[in-house]
Amino acid sequence: MNRPLRRTFAQSGEEGDTSQLSPQERIWQVVAAIPKGSVATYGQVANLAGMPRHARLVGRTLSELPEDTKLPWHRVINASLRISLRADSDGHNVQRRRLEAEGVEFVGERVASTYRW
Repeated sequence: MNRPLRRTFAQSGEEGDTSQLSPQERIWQVVAAIPKGSVATYGQVANLAGMPRHARLVGRTLSELPEDTKLPWHRVINASLRISLRADSDGHNVQRRRLEAEGVEFVGERVASTYRW
């Protein structure tokens, strides 16, 4: 579950040639690869998409997904291992419920670090 990822997703060749993909498409590919029951940070997704220091772009890209998306956006959290959405928001509650349904455990408001991808 916590296997090291030394190359960016774009460099790995695992998903084919990503050189022609938009930044958003590269982000979508990385998010789609996060295993069930694991979480990744916005910065981690940006790094794996070949865009270090673009964590905010990851957040913006995920915020623009349609409501009925199949992409597991709920597996992306902030660097403090917390859900970034406001604690009293519906989105926060949905994200937490989805993570818990996958077996992810929380310690207070933080995801237990053992669930980090």
